[in-house]
Amino acid sequence: MTSGESGIGSSGGDDFEERFRSEGDRLARLLGRIYGDHPALAGSLEAALRLARTSWEERSPDLKELDRRRLEHPDWFLSNDMLGGFCYADLYAGGMAGLRERIPYFRELGLTYLHVMPPFKVPEGNSDGGYAVSSYRELNPRLGTITDLRLLGEALRASGISLAVDFVFNHTASDHEWARRAAAGDPVYRDYYWMFDTRELPDAFEATTREIFPDDHPGSFVQLDDGTWVWASFHSFQWDLNYANPAVFVAMAGEMLFLANQGVEVLRMDAVPFIWKQLGTSSENLPQAHLLLQAFNAVCRIAAPAMLFLSEAIVHPDDVVGYVRPDECQLSYNPLQMALTWEALATRDVRLLHHALAERHRLPDGTAWVNYVRSHDDIGWTFADEDAVRLGIDPSGHRRFLNDYYTGRFEGSFSRGVAFQFNPKTGDSRVSGATASLLGLESGDAGAIDRILLAYSLALSTGGIPLLFLGDEVGQLNDYGQLEVEGRSGDSRWVGRPNYPARLYSERNDPSTDAGKVYSRMRRLIQLRKENSQFAGGELRTIDSGNSRILAFERPGGGKPLLVLANVGDYPEQAADRAFADFPGAWTDLISRRSRTLGDGVALAAHEVLWLVRA
Repeated sequence: MTSGESGIGSSGGDDFEERFRSEGDRLARLLGRIYGDHPALAGSLEAALRLARTSWEERSPDLKELDRRRLEHPDWFLSNDMLGGFCYADLYAGGMAGLRERIPYFRELGLTYLHVMPPFKVPEGNSDGGYAVSSYRELNPRLGTITDLRLLGEALRASGISLAVDFVFNHTASDHEWARRAAAGDPVYRDYYWMFDTRELPDAFEATTREIFPDDHPGSFVQLDDGTWVWASFHSFQWDLNYANPAVFVAMAGEMLFLANQGVEVLRMDAVPFIWKQLGTSSENLPQAHLLLQAFNAVCRIAAPAMLFLSEAIVHPDDVVGYVRPDECQLSYNPLQMALTWEALATRDVRLLHHALAERHRLPDGTAWVNYVRSHDDIGWTFADEDAVRLGIDPSGHRRFLNDYYTGRFEGSFSRGVAFQFNPKTGDSRVSGATASLLGLESGDAGAIDRILLAYSLALSTGGIPLLFLGDEVGQLNDYGQLEVEGRSGDSRWVGRPNYPARLYSERNDPSTDAGKVYSRMRRLIQLRKENSQFAGGELRTIDSGNSRILAFERPGGGKPLLVLANVGDYPEQAADRAFADFPGAWTDLISRRSRTLGDGVALAAHEVLWLVRA
């Protein structure tokens, strides 16, 4: 790999001209591979490089200083000090100004990374939770102005917290200026989208693509009033951009660099598998999607090298890992671990989760998972079918069971989730809901709080950046009133996006309340993670506990190993003594502060988690 291909930190200190040469060469090679002999290639490359230089010249001194520090320490995000939180600015704080006021609490909690869900200007009514962007340079007026976003970034940075936002670059809202011009017949902007006058090509594409939101529209295309068909992978008001046109790459690179100069340090690259379309394929996970991400990365390395890319790819686990590399996306959500944490808690069986950690956890050096218990979205059961079959599990039947279990339709379930996007043609469905409601706090199940802490203990201990949906740390429940808000009634995901739970936060230091019980234990886990360097990085080795209800793994920690054990069962369980033959002597559980000897096996209470270090 040449210096121009090695990703963040490759171009040497804060020497802009050196970065411009090396990353500019990389960009030229990447665009050449994507666009071949396209007549607009040379002009587009020149325009992208001009954008990068101009953006660097306009970048503030404090952001250039951040660039310098991050180039000197490119593995900064692998620290055990890292903790992410995410929220909707309006629901959690009323807007950008309100988020600034909550910074003291973020510091109390230990956040080093705050992801503000899409704050940009959107259409009236349903905007897919902000993922239909009408302008990347204007905020939703209810949240503030672009200046307020910049001020939030400055305030967070002064407190050691990195600002993250979404880069919704697969599509725009149908009322974006580009889309309005395209709909009006402007040939320049019609070529920004996939627009056809007849059904011939839409039919050909749809022969091999899948429906994402069948409740909204069938297939991949929607018809406009004038008869034009436009590609809309998701909602009908979200029009897919045509990256086969290099002008689209340049235009979106400009939007990306604009956000970087507002102080955004992490870009969540939304819907990365969908950004390249090709007839006769599924139009997902194509090689050009990776090359485009690498090209955006090269532009970013020139003009805003402090910024990281976070991949969002809810696809087969092998395809998820494909987007993670230092010169593409340095970070990736870990949807497999997320889904299998829920799966293990429903089945009281850790085998699928153990297999995933053993076989699918490792990432390239210089990259990291972002481990989350739940997202703003639904839970999809994205485990690999071949892994399930290997364990004697019918994948389709198992997904139906999990949907039934987490929507409370399975007898004896503790969960109170809500079904999302049931597809009658395939039987496919997903699940929405807040963590506490999904894990039994809403139904009054006695094990609910222990389950919440167990789920988050895994996100905190498996390596990478743990991510907390703000409000989960005080046990917030489903908010069914969200479905009464205009534009939300048909989208059950809003049930899991509650308003700021003021009462629960006021009770967080009262150990007699559920909020206090969850918060005090969550804070202790977070603090222990920050105090123990074994949690840094992503190296992990699974251990066969000899009990399908007990997950066990080691974080090697440079010669100071830390063992993690978790019992997903509802009753006390015993790990086999042979499992820990390589770990003699006395050990101490960081969480309970009790001593343990592993030679005779290890007993765990229902839903108990142990973080063991040598005494």
